[in-house]
Amino acid sequence: MHNIIGFIIAYFIFVIVHEGMHILMAIPFNEYQSFVFKLIGPEVIFKTPIGEREGLKWSFISGVPNIITLIIGYILYYFREILNQTPKPLKSLLFYLTVFFLLFDAFNLSLGPFIYGGDIVGISIGLGINQIIIQFVFFILLVINREIIIQKIFPVYQVKTKHFLFRPLIKSK
Repeated sequence: MHNIIGFIIAYFIFVIVHEGMHILMAIPFNEYQSFVFKLIGPEVIFKTPIGEREGLKWSFISGVPNIITLIIGYILYYFREILNQTPKPLKSLLFYLTVFFLLFDAFNLSLGPFIYGGDIVGISIGLGINQIIIQFVFFILLVINREIIIQKIFPVYQVKTKHFLFRPLIKSK
C-alpha cells in the first residue's frame, strides 16, 4: 500500500513542480492563460498559439521546467543513501520521486514528441535548433538516467526485478 500511495503522491508532486514552473516562467512574459487536465495529462495553456510562437522566451517557458525537474532528480540521486534511511512510507515516496524526476522529462523531450508533441516545440523555436537534435540529446540523457536508476537507485532502495525493461544495458563493475 505504501508503494501505491508513494507512487501517486510522487506523480502529483512532479506535476505540480513541472507545470508550476511553466506557469512561473510564463507569467513574466504575460503568456499564462490557464491550466487544464487533458487525456494525456495536465497542461498549461499559453496565450500565444503554437503556430505563432517565436523568440527566445519560449526556450525559457518550455525548457526551464524540464531542466529544473532533471536537476531535482540528480539532487535526489546524489542524496540517495541518506534518503534511504527514512521510514518506509517516505522511502517509497522518495524512490518514486527520484525515478519520476530523472525519467519523465528526459522522456518528454526525447520520445514524447513522437506521441504528443509537448515542450520540445517551444524549446526548438526559442533556441532556433532543429527539434531532432534536442530529441537526440535528451534520448541519450534518458538512457543514462535509466542506467542510473537501474544500477544505482534500485540497489539502494532494494528494488529487485527480472523484467527485461529493467536490465542494465551497460554492465557496471
